[in-house]
Amino acid sequence: MVEAVNRNEENGVQADARIDVGIDETLNLNDAVIVALGCNDKGVWPSNEAVLEASLARFRSEGVDVLARSSWWRSMAWPDPQDPPFLNGVVIVRTEHDPHALMATLGRIEDAFGRERSTRNAPRTLDLDLVAYGRLSGDLDGLILPHPRAADRLFVMGPVAEIAPDWVHPGNGQTAANLAQTASVGRDARPVRAERGQAD
Repeated sequence: MVEAVNRNEENGVQADARIDVGIDETLNLNDAVIVALGCNDKGVWPSNEAVLEASLARFRSEGVDVLARSSWWRSMAWPDPQDPPFLNGVVIVRTEHDPHALMATLGRIEDAFGRERSTRNAPRTLDLDLVAYGRLSGDLDGLILPHPRAADRLFVMGPVAEIAPDWVHPGNGQTAANLAQTASVGRDARPVRAERGQAD
């Protein structure tokens, strides 16, 4: 594992601030399966962070191994900033599931954590999105890969750039580092410094 160092002062993160993330140097980013996590309704859990950590703990029992993870990033809810703020992050995973089976698995984990699908963009206890599955690109029987809106969301591309800045988006050919600079949605997103205890 390599300790990631965030040097993005423009995003309000102290230079050389140590983030509790890591990635295996031998990981081929062309094979990266990336899952985004989000929560802005802690439900019965003590905090949004507790929901996200518990959901990650569930991944392995569902046949999904976490290879690398970002820190948690906080941002105002979108599109309605009056909703509770979000905590987001990303993980790179390894799985034998094909993309459709992985989506079904992610949906099952969301359900286990009390996800209710009412109105679009309503507060949610857990939101799991498949951002990318290797270099697959296009409409796979109704599943669009890479995720059609992830490249424009700082709360997704920021965490990806934190752990894999050189990852190249299969659709537009830009790196995660570049996309984190140009993303227009969630521009207030910032990594949460764990030592400050500001996870929620």
